[in-house]
Amino acid sequence: MDYKSYITVVEDWPKEGVQFKDITTLMDNGTAYKAAVDEIVQYAEEKKIDLVVGPEARGFIVGCPVSYALEVGFAPVRKEGKLPREVIKVDYGLEYGKNVLTIHKDAIKPGQRVLITDDLLATGGTIEATIKLVEALGGIVIGCAFLIELTYLNGRDKLNGYDILTLMEY
Repeated sequence: MDYKSYITVVEDWPKEGVQFKDITTLMDNGTAYKAAVDEIVQYAEEKKIDLVVGPEARGFIVGCPVSYALEVGFAPVRKEGKLPREVIKVDYGLEYGKNVLTIHKDAIKPGQRVLITDDLLATGGTIEATIKLVEALGGIVIGCAFLIELTYLNGRDKLNGYDILTLMEY
């Protein structure tokens, strides 16, 4: 399927010079959204995963239907202060400052095979931080799956050694 035909490119949002890739126009087309999820599910089935992990919020949009289809659990990665129980956390760099991601301390059992999902691979910082959380809990990152990859931002370089699926590239 030509997934790009379902993505709306919004010029100069959220700031001038940025071409925002809006996935909501893929999501509001049931056939396209299902096809995208199904393609990630097929990838995950081949990997024999035990758990899907996704960073907020769009990682939930991709990961939850994948975990549902596979009948495996989903563990959310959230910004600091958003999860109600004991967490582990990791700091990671942003263009102007830093951010903190957290996961429940009991979200992953040692040895579980984990698929990380998100809507977009850009600079790779969020996914690199998510990988650190998964591995700190003893999980094995089997792969990372994205709807979109912005190849010109070289995020794949931060994920060197990890298997990556992207459904479309810009």
